[in-house]
Amino acid sequence: MIDVDVRHLESFIAVAQELNITRAAARVHLTQQAVSGHIQQLERALKVTLLVRTHRGVLLTAAGDELAAGGKAVVAELAELVERVQQVARRQTGSLRLACCPYATSLFAGEVADAMEAAVPGLAVELTTVRTPREELELLEAGSADAAFMWLPVGDTGLRHAVVRTDGRAVAVSRDHRLAGRDRVELADLADEPVVRPDVFASADTERHWMADPRPDGAPAPRGPVVAQIEDALLTVARGRAVWLAPEPLGRWAPPANVRWLAVADAEPSELALVWTEQAPEPLIARLIAEVRAVVDRSAESPPAPA
Repeated sequence: MIDVDVRHLESFIAVAQELNITRAAARVHLTQQAVSGHIQQLERALKVTLLVRTHRGVLLTAAGDELAAGGKAVVAELAELVERVQQVARRQTGSLRLACCPYATSLFAGEVADAMEAAVPGLAVELTTVRTPREELELLEAGSADAAFMWLPVGDTGLRHAVVRTDGRAVAVSRDHRLAGRDRVELADLADEPVVRPDVFASADTERHWMADPRPDGAPAPRGPVVAQIEDALLTVARGRAVWLAPEPLGRWAPPANVRWLAVADAEPSELALVWTEQAPEPLIARLIAEVRAVVDRSAESPPAPA
């Protein structure tokens, strides 16, 4: 495929119609040097001579005549296509229903919703907050939500997903734990530590990921107590009954009180994904993914808030 820049083609068409580079440059609001450069680049791309200069202006070659005859229609059709695409984007009204867990997305869900509504006039983004990933899946399966933010894996659900953020792993330990004075640990340091298990996960694969099970040496992760919800996991840790492995952002959602959050250097990262159903409006989902990633990138560039 020959690489032809549409700006170069527009400059050539103006020259072909005016038969004068000075008048053509004024018509397209460019300098004479810029228009001459466009013509030269177009000739190099096509490997032909399009015009010759004379003391009275320019003359088109046979190749130039052919390009002038068809190029105007190409530029006009491209302009019409751009207008149709923009009209379709402007007509994307209605609603997009997005489910999230506060501890997973509270730092940017509202910003994403605002960005989507600004990008797509007439769109209303409905944010529904639930307490567990299992509830998010139930909303998606019931058709009550179009998409949700979830950490992978989500199990064999048949849902589609796109990763929007990759997070390191951390472990919560009690204030008087033997490791509490450290900033970083490895999984080997936690070999004998029971891991608390919130009963919120959508699948056994999800629970194993959060527990880092099996460990790098193949040993199973020690099972700690099962608790009903995320808040109970923190209480269990604070009482010294177990440790809790979780994606690093949960340390910001649940700031230190009676627990300490330590980075886990060798644990597999956690991937936060946008998950959606086959029935979700794909053009809006594509735009949503782009807006989420833009928000995440801006957050990564900003300094962390003080603890």
